Amino acid sequence: MSDFTVRTAEQLPALLQAFRKQSGLTQADTAMRLGISQQALSNIERHADKVSADRLLKLLSILGVELVLRKPGESPAPTPSASPNW
Repeated sequence: MSDFTVRTAEQLPALLQAFRKQSGLTQADTAMRLGISQQALSNIERHADKVSADRLLKLLSILGVELVLRKPGESPAPTPSASPNW
């Protein structure tokens, strides 16, 4: 999947479900990794606007998705081709 701009909480349920399916995970698999029941995960997917930031970040990590915040109109940061020299 590509980058997605999320502007409303109503967009999250479909994206979370799509990322989970793309990862080849069932709700039961994902719930087990998150330490919750399948029913609880189903609720999260349907009502993502009610999920804590901590739980959402853990779920995104399980799905192999990162959260990137940037101001509107800014380009994504280039992906470095090599490790930075600090």
